[in-house]
Amino acid sequence: MDVFENNCEKCDNGIATLFLLCYNKSQKSRRGILRMSNEAATFLEPYLEFLQGAKNVSPHTVAGYRRDIEQFIVFLRRIIPGDFQLSMLDTYMARRYLASLVTREYSRRSIARHIAALRSFGRYLSREQLLDANPFVGIRTPKLERRLPQFLDIPEIDALMLLPADTVLGRRDLAILELLYGAGIRVSELTGLSLARIDLEERYVLVFGKGSKERIVPIGEKAICAIAIYLQNSRPVLCKKQDKATDRLFLNHSGTPLSDRSIRRILEKYVDTLAVKKRVTPHTLRHSFATHLLDNGADLRSVQELLGHVSLKTTQVYTHVSSERLLSVYRNSHPRA
Repeated sequence: MDVFENNCEKCDNGIATLFLLCYNKSQKSRRGILRMSNEAATFLEPYLEFLQGAKNVSPHTVAGYRRDIEQFIVFLRRIIPGDFQLSMLDTYMARRYLASLVTREYSRRSIARHIAALRSFGRYLSREQLLDANPFVGIRTPKLERRLPQFLDIPEIDALMLLPADTVLGRRDLAILELLYGAGIRVSELTGLSLARIDLEERYVLVFGKGSKERIVPIGEKAICAIAIYLQNSRPVLCKKQDKATDRLFLNHSGTPLSDRSIRRILEKYVDTLAVKKRVTPHTLRHSFATHLLDNGADLRSVQELLGHVSLKTTQVYTHVSSERLLSVYRNSHPRA
């Protein structure tokens, strides 16, 4: 991040007041960290609260929007000298900022995310009558390259599930892996699971997903078996390490709830042992879940509901069925195959 002026000028009103930034000299070890003025916080913070409250936007998205908007604020602070009226913010300035991102070799996906954040913020300011028009409305989102999701083949999944040892933590790890693959849930959804949200007899989990939306996801026999063993033999041992009880399903070695980062580290450990030439994350198991369902004849709409996608278009990326299945369908269906 660029070095900013040590002494920020005070501005009476307008965008300079909205976007005033100060460089914190007392934290030299954290070069480039910015502290927004109280005036700016009166606009940005309510907007972020509006996203999380009224719009049910996930905390990860809110944090991303905050970073993108603050980066735009940094840009404005550099190019705007002295007083500046909020009404002077226009499409030209918006395009100039996006051009700076291109110059700095941001990917199309990152630029699209910046546009989405700033367009939303501009819409909020316009609605609050702080801005006459949203300068980002006329900005076109760059066409994104289509990236097919990475997934594991069924033999690779089988090999992965054989790796956890028959120990307290190994049984927990197997339950995590089986549930990620067997239900296709997001890692944030898994870490948020409580004991009350899983029913082994009825074979389902109640997932609290994106946008604070709930959905019921069925789970298979292998996942049920792994979770039952974990609940009976491992979780009670982990619970004893904490005086205060927790209802979270998965616990770490200290008896406290597992975080997203911890789940990623657990998976990375086993993937390193598996030695596959793929980048594997918890989301890879979700991709594998969807791909294998479609490969075995599940319809797209059902997969959409299981994944919790709002739009069917999001699910359509999984229609990259294997060449073996395509050949099988052709041979079994075409009269001259």
